Amino acid sequence: MAKVFIVGGAGKVGKRLIKRLGARGHQALALYRNTEQAEELAALGATPVAGSLLELDVAKLAALMTGSDVAVFSAGAGGKGGPEMTNAIDGKGLELTVAAARQAGIRRFLLISAFPEALRGNQMSDGFENYMRVKKRADVHLAESDLDWVILRPGTLLDETGSGQVRAGLAIPYGDVSRDDVAATIAELVDAPQVNRIIIELTEGATPIAEAVRRLGG
Repeated sequence: MAKVFIVGGAGKVGKRLIKRLGARGHQALALYRNTEQAEELAALGATPVAGSLLELDVAKLAALMTGSDVAVFSAGAGGKGGPEMTNAIDGKGLELTVAAARQAGIRRFLLISAFPEALRGNQMSDGFENYMRVKKRADVHLAESDLDWVILRPGTLLDETGSGQVRAGLAIPYGDVSRDDVAATIAELVDAPQVNRIIIELTEGATPIAEAVRRLGG
């Protein structure tokens, strides 16, 4: 059993991940900011951990993470609060969590990022352009660390039930993918430490998730 610390555990992917980890016999610890989220997280099977990326420093977050085996960063401002909030959560929040993981002695770090071609060809707002810049900087920050990292870049996220089948690779055509299948892929990566220091693009596809992850392990 692994202890998996999820930053962003109260989000749409995070909550799906909690259920997937529980089914695999792992313990999920879910960082949450709003008091009303704790009960739902516990009902899903997680250990709720109170804390906000906007308030914690490295030492305090590291103290919360200590004892965990894997860190998952699935937090995001989701367009709320403008560029400042995106910078604080998706950018500085990721940097804070990387530093805290290192201080807590956690080697394995899984980041849910963004597909680089997201919405290309459409008229995009300045806020979305900033979001993509921040996501890329976060990817670079993690990739330059000495952690055992994996960066997962899913396509357009859908709420429909997952198929359990995906297309995953270093560079693939842009497409959609369900949040269910993103969560299932992260859960599979928790159990696949041989898949390491790699950026994975992910969309819906025809390959069972376990097989897709196995292929990425070389």
